[in-house]
Amino acid sequence: MADCGAEEEKGGSRQGGERRMMIQPTSLEDPKLNKLKEVLVEWINRTLKVEHIVVRTLEEDIYDGLVIHHLLRRLAGVQLHVEEIALSTDAQVRKLEVILTALNETLEINEETAKWSVKLIHSRDLLATLHLLVAMARRFQPDLVLPANVSVEVIQCEVTKSGVKADKQTEFITFQRSECPIDELFKLEAHKIETVKKAILHFVNKNMSSLGLGVTDLDKQFADGVILLLLIGQLEGFFIPLCEFFLCPVGSSEMLHNVTLALDLLIDRGLPVQSVDPQDIVSQDVPATVKVLYYLFSRHKNK
Repeated sequence: MADCGAEEEKGGSRQGGERRMMIQPTSLEDPKLNKLKEVLVEWINRTLKVEHIVVRTLEEDIYDGLVIHHLLRRLAGVQLHVEEIALSTDAQVRKLEVILTALNETLEINEETAKWSVKLIHSRDLLATLHLLVAMARRFQPDLVLPANVSVEVIQCEVTKSGVKADKQTEFITFQRSECPIDELFKLEAHKIETVKKAILHFVNKNMSSLGLGVTDLDKQFADGVILLLLIGQLEGFFIPLCEFFLCPVGSSEMLHNVTLALDLLIDRGLPVQSVDPQDIVSQDVPATVKVLYYLFSRHKNK
């Protein structure tokens, strides 16, 4: 395993200490991951063929901003006043800052929650590059067929006052809604469903204990979105300002606001919960609630 300190920081997770993320070497050999890289390279080359731009590898041909700039201009019509070719490191970084700011605005993604950053892209971070290109493909060419259920095992390291903390996680890059295991779970016998719910409940309470909070009813206590938001903050390592949600929601509209914010945060961070309707959580729909918690459990269960 590579030294955590040698890896680049993950965008959107900087509060509370520096965080760095690395892909496990075995994941780099995954056929699904390699197929995704191949599809993205073909898509880029097909899109930019008229501009005589050819990408051979995502690791080496995206970092300087030229390709992202041309994709953004061609697919979204965004015109930017930047150098066409930036040769020096400083010039490339300045160019990337302008391009990624425009891209995040176009995708309506907050810089703090984006899974990429200038530093990550310029350092040839494959995971950040894949997240960025997949987000662009989904927004600007939704008919592009990407390999489903692509994920990688990663080691996330955080530098704290007491030293370096390392956690193994599963990072989702693409997904397929119809293949969620929770959908299959609720076709099974009731006792099997209860076994999974108990495991998730234990996971939730383990991670909420430091806040002095506990959950006894998985079916109902997530309906207002408050515990869900606090749990996301605990697991993903960032603080959600109290002004952004209702700590004591009154009425279904405030509850819906909280749950929608929670799902948006999870989508921004790569969890495949797009198929979950926020209203279902508010309405105490058990499969919808368990599905969201399952993806958090899958990513963070080894903590």
